[in-house]
Amino acid sequence: MNMMDMFGKMKEVQSRMKDAQENLSAVTETGESGAGLVKVTVNGLKNVLKIDIDPDLLKPDDREMLQDLIVAATNIAMGNVETKAREQLRQATEGLLPNIPGLNLDGLM
Repeated sequence: MNMMDMFGKMKEVQSRMKDAQENLSAVTETGESGAGLVKVTVNGLKNVLKIDIDPDLLKPDDREMLQDLIVAATNIAMGNVETKAREQLRQATEGLLPNIPGLNLDGLM
C-alpha cells in the first residue's frame, strides 16, 4: 500500500468514524437497580435520557437508598452503552485498516 492509498484510507476512516459518532445518539441502553425499581436510560454519547423510579421509593425515609439505586442504575447503563458504542465504531471501520498493533480507535470515542 503506497502513501497516497494510506492517506485515502485514513480519510475514509475519519469520515466513517464521524458518521458513527453522530449515530451514537441513537444507541441507547437502560440500566436497572433494586430489582427494576430504578431504571436509567443513556445514549452512546453518555447523556442520561430518562430516569424511571418506582413510586414506592418516593418516600422521604428512602431518600438515601433511592440515591444509591440511581447511581447504580446509571453506572450499569453507562457501562452497557459504552460496549455498544465501541462495537458500532468497530463495525463502522471494519475492513478499512489493516490490524496495526498500537492503533487504538477507542480514543476517538
